[in-house]
Amino acid sequence: MTKAELVAKIASEAGIIKSQAEKALDGFVSAVSGALSAGEKTTLVGFGTFSVGERSQREGRNPRTGEKIKIPASKVVKFKAGKTLSEKVK
Repeated sequence: MTKAELVAKIASEAGIIKSQAEKALDGFVSAVSGALSAGEKTTLVGFGTFSVGERSQREGRNPRTGEKIKIPASKVVKFKAGKTLSEKVK
C-alpha cells in the first residue's frame, strides 16, 4: 500500500477529505519520528510499539574482495506488533 492509497483509505474510514487525512498521517509520522529521535518509545495499544535499539559494532566482509571490515555501532528502529494486530494477521 502506498502513502496515497493509505491516505485515501483513512479519509474514507474517518469520513474526512483526503487533505485532512494526509495532514493527520504526516502528523503521526512526525510525532513518532520525533519521539524515536529523542530515544523514547511510542506504544499504540493493540497495534504495536515503535522503539530504538542499539546495534553493536561488528565485523563483516566486503562481498567484492572478501576483505574483513568493521561495521560501526548504530541505532535502529524496531517495531513489535501488538496482540490485536498479530491476531488479525494470522
